[in-house]
Amino acid sequence: MRKKNLKNYAGILTLSAILGIGAIANPVNVKAATEHWNDASTSGYTWTQYKNNWETIRNNWENVSLTPGANETELNFAWYSRSAEKPKVRISTDKSMDNATIYKGTQTITNVTNADNEKYFSNKVTVKDLNERTTYYYQVYQNGKWQETKTYKTKSFSEFSFLYVGDPQIGACKKQTNNDGEYMDTQSPYLAARNDSFNWNNILKDALSDHPNVSFMVSAGDQVNDGASEIEYAGYLGAESLASLPVSTTIGNHDSGSPNYTWHYNNPNAFDGENTKYTAGKTAAGTDYYYTYGDVLFIVLDTNNYNCATHKNVIKKAVSENPNVKWRVVTFHQDIYGSGYDHSNSDGIILRTQLTPIMDEYDIDVVLQGHDHTYSRTYQLTSDGETHASFDKTSNTEDADFQSENLCYNITSDVTGGTVKNPEGTVYFEANSSTGSKFYNLIATKQDYIAERSQEWNPTYSVINVTDDTLSVTTYDAATGNQLDGSSTYTIVKEDEKVQDNTQNVTDNTSKNEAVSTIQQAQTTTAQQNRTTTVAKPKKATIKKLVSTKTKTAKLTWKRDKKVTGYQIAYTYKKGFKKSVKYKWIKKNSTTSVTLKKLKKGKTLYVKVRSYKTVNNKKIYGSYSTVKKVKIK
Repeated sequence: MRKKNLKNYAGILTLSAILGIGAIANPVNVKAATEHWNDASTSGYTWTQYKNNWETIRNNWENVSLTPGANETELNFAWYSRSAEKPKVRISTDKSMDNATIYKGTQTITNVTNADNEKYFSNKVTVKDLNERTTYYYQVYQNGKWQETKTYKTKSFSEFSFLYVGDPQIGACKKQTNNDGEYMDTQSPYLAARNDSFNWNNILKDALSDHPNVSFMVSAGDQVNDGASEIEYAGYLGAESLASLPVSTTIGNHDSGSPNYTWHYNNPNAFDGENTKYTAGKTAAGTDYYYTYGDVLFIVLDTNNYNCATHKNVIKKAVSENPNVKWRVVTFHQDIYGSGYDHSNSDGIILRTQLTPIMDEYDIDVVLQGHDHTYSRTYQLTSDGETHASFDKTSNTEDADFQSENLCYNITSDVTGGTVKNPEGTVYFEANSSTGSKFYNLIATKQDYIAERSQEWNPTYSVINVTDDTLSVTTYDAATGNQLDGSSTYTIVKEDEKVQDNTQNVTDNTSKNEAVSTIQQAQTTTAQQNRTTTVAKPKKATIKKLVSTKTKTAKLTWKRDKKVTGYQIAYTYKKGFKKSVKYKWIKKNSTTSVTLKKLKKGKTLYVKVRSYKTVNNKKIYGSYSTVKKVKIK
């Protein structure tokens, strides 16, 4: 969809919405201003066609959804059927489906019935052993027969790109009135869903036309407005592009209340069972999950589940199974670091104090968020290392303690756009609406952790490019196809340090053939002087304990790393390590504790540690540990 086909409408904001009157009565203070939206009825001929087909579109509850598999060689399928049968997918590199391979899956009965009282079944199949840069043709077996052949093309499995979108939220433009004078209802004929589904279909087509090499899409949640509405799912899954574009979906608050989500998507490495360490607190929509693609580990969390121990267990499992990937990307819906008026200082940040240190502990590079219907990107952030209160959905988000406790981060970079090399901490993105079903205002005062933000009242999407050493994010205005005003491409470079090796061999000049020996010595010396050695950075250090048991001292203990030369200790009384920082070097890797002396009694000391390797008299440092603090006796 391009600018001439998108028209933004602004309704009237009531004074109570602006001031948040009545928010205290609702502990999770969700303002949900929806005065801005994109009206599909201004789109001309294509809108007329879609309107004429809407009855068919909204009643087709049997669309196939594609999801990335457990790794890049797999593809997951899910679909509804009205027949009890063995789910099957056949796939071939030949359009005639000759020599097709058939994969079988599992079927479960749902509680969904149509107007004719027909019960629906959820079918799931995983296709394996895919090759990169290959065109495939597939069919699903549905209601007793093989369905129409569809095309799926794999791209590179090493250097690749993917789309990142937020809150399609089909049906969220409810209660608006379009240019044709129609009220956007949520009952038959479901005009709100019709409006948003039309925009979704066209925006995806335009995005893929402009960026045809994307391998899949990540959605940060709220695929639909009503998680139990099969009409809205029909509009979402009915987008033509989704027949060939796998989507890694996230459970948003609007998805979380219904099992329909889990029936429609076949997420890899999801979890079964109640009250296990990977499912405790799970919502009706399902669980966390994870997968890899190339050198990236993707972890998707349902943050409508307030049990952060569950999320930590899933992250730990995913990381332990994939310890050598270069990049770690986490997606969740609620924006613990965003800049929208509606959520970024209220319900969006309820889990900030718990999730921030987990992102630190597991070296998460990028977090992709939704929920606040605005665009923003943070600076590189880490936890401040302090102990903070935990909150849940019953918390009063306007309480002074809630706001102060959520100042639980350190800003580790001042780069607002462009490139950062081997940065410390995590960068957090917030995605705007990808359909225009509703937009929110930016919060009045930009938070200090926000590097950039934008609200142009048009849908947006981001393209994330991954190479061997870089991960870059560029965000686009879906109405124009151009880079979003107020945004810049952000690139993380992660590479090993390169050290010039000037070591020279000593040649025995007492050799019988002294002339030959001298020539060989010169050649050897020249070659070694020109040689560059690539040295891997040490791993992130881990502090085990920091205590103050004696007056004006603190004892620090950390985990040993046998592969390094030594350690650097940084300590200060200033929380952010911005000034008055002292350093202590430990020259043996076998030393794993130190006592810091002559400290200030009664002051709070902040400490962090990093490892280093010495190569040709140059120190190569790893990342600092999570900051710890102690009050000095």
